[in-house]
Amino acid sequence: MTIRVFLLDDHEVVRQGLRTLLEAAGDIEVVGESGSAEEAAARIPALHPHVAVLDGRLPDGSGIEVCRQIRAVDPSIGALILTSYDDDEALFAAIMAGAAGYVLKEIKGSDLVGAIRQVAAGNSLIDPSLTARVLERVRNGPSTAPELARLTEQEMKLLALIAEGLTNRQIGERMFLAEKTVKNYVSSILAKLGLERRTQAAVLAAKLLGPTDAQG
Repeated sequence: MTIRVFLLDDHEVVRQGLRTLLEAAGDIEVVGESGSAEEAAARIPALHPHVAVLDGRLPDGSGIEVCRQIRAVDPSIGALILTSYDDDEALFAAIMAGAAGYVLKEIKGSDLVGAIRQVAAGNSLIDPSLTARVLERVRNGPSTAPELARLTEQEMKLLALIAEGLTNRQIGERMFLAEKTVKNYVSSILAKLGLERRTQAAVLAAKLLGPTDAQG
């Protein structure tokens, strides 16, 4: 299978280097590229790549936010955050946005190719030890989330799945609920949180919930 890849990086020279590296692998095709977060968020779902390689920080946003946006539209797209910054906050945000990998730009070319193949195969590259470190920091931080106090346990579970970028149908399949029932739950959650759109709920959940909350 040829792996379809989209590249997002605000430096053209970096994108050219990545394209040359990846296409030399033989089983990877770069189907599109962009230097803008806004443009990438619009183009990636339309091109339907297997993997989107996203720069962590961009002049008009971040690869993590692009990851969240494209996976809300199409959760089958794997996202690999490629960044120069190694910090817990960004790693936690990447985990919550549904990224399958978070790697530093100093990674070897052959390792990057391998990482893309892993993500295309549906595997996660997030190091469990890094995830544990981030979760420990989150648990030891402020734990009160008054915004969520009025939600039921079922609504909390559903909110966590919204944060993962799942559609109503996918949430229904995960929680064994009718799609109409999920829609009613979403409306209730938005009303209780004083929000108008599910994307706002997803952003709020990303700030307040840890990834393990979605497992319940």
